[in-house]
Amino acid sequence: MVLSLIFTSCYQICPMTTRHLAKVIDKARAALGKDSFTVVAIGFDTPVDTPEAMRHFAEQQGIADADWKLFSISAADVDKLTRDVGLVYFPSARGFDHIIQATVIDADGVVYRQVYGQVFDTPLLVEPLKELVLGRPQPSQTFVSDLFNKIRFFCTTYDPVRDGYFFDYSLFIGLFIGASIIIFVSVWLVKEMLYRRRYFSSTKPS
Repeated sequence: MVLSLIFTSCYQICPMTTRHLAKVIDKARAALGKDSFTVVAIGFDTPVDTPEAMRHFAEQQGIADADWKLFSISAADVDKLTRDVGLVYFPSARGFDHIIQATVIDADGVVYRQVYGQVFDTPLLVEPLKELVLGRPQPSQTFVSDLFNKIRFFCTTYDPVRDGYFFDYSLFIGLFIGASIIIFVSVWLVKEMLYRRRYFSSTKPS
């Protein structure tokens, strides 16, 4: 899961952060699969961040139809959650000053990675997601699906020019060629050993 904590009355930083995060999330979903992880945004200004305010914020930032989950929670839950993920915030003239972070949480509910800043490089968020989605075997996976995920893990690479991820077939082809060479050499060695064994046993004096 990717978790973002915001306050809806923020007029600059939270909207900018959310729009940039949305762009990176789209790239991560394109590379890893639309349903491979969940995105959650929670308002920590509990008197203001009502369900209606969260819906309005989502519409303003263009994430209303982006399959994000937006929650309005109690002050007690905000206190527990911010302690768990290490978010520091305090009231200021601008509403709140707070650490700008997106938190990657694994399937066991443990914080796996923190990504800081209003704008950050795409791999900072996508790489930890890739490790969790493709790099770890899942209990429900079969051998074939686990193998396929491992291939995707090693062959899904980042292109800084396009600022996106793609499946690099050349890596897969290289692995296939390398494996074919190893198999060919192994078969040749076995045949050569068998041939020599038969040759020496046939020429051995009786």
